[in-house]
Amino acid sequence: MSKVSDECKKILLEENIDIFSEIDFDVNSKMHTLSFEYIVDTFMQASDESQLVFLAALKKALQTDEMGVEKFFEGMGQLLLMTHLSTKI
Repeated sequence: MSKVSDECKKILLEENIDIFSEIDFDVNSKMHTLSFEYIVDTFMQASDESQLVFLAALKKALQTDEMGVEKFFEGMGQLLLMTHLSTKI
C-alpha cells in the first residue's frame, strides 16, 4: 500500500469517518455500491501524481464539512463508474 493511501485512510480515521461507509449508485436501473475504502484503493492504483491530486481534493473536501466528504466520495465513485462503463463500450 502506498504512503498516500495510508495518509488518506489515516485522515478519514482521524476525522471519525467510517472507511466502510458505502454509496449506492443507480446506473441504468442497476444498483452499484462502492465503499469509501474501495474508492480510495482504486484511485491509489493510478499514477503518483493522480494519487496526490486525490489526497489534495480529499483534504479540501474535509475543510468544508462532513457533507463535503460525502459529496467528494460520491463524485469520485461516479468517476470510477463512468470510467468502468466506458471501457465496456
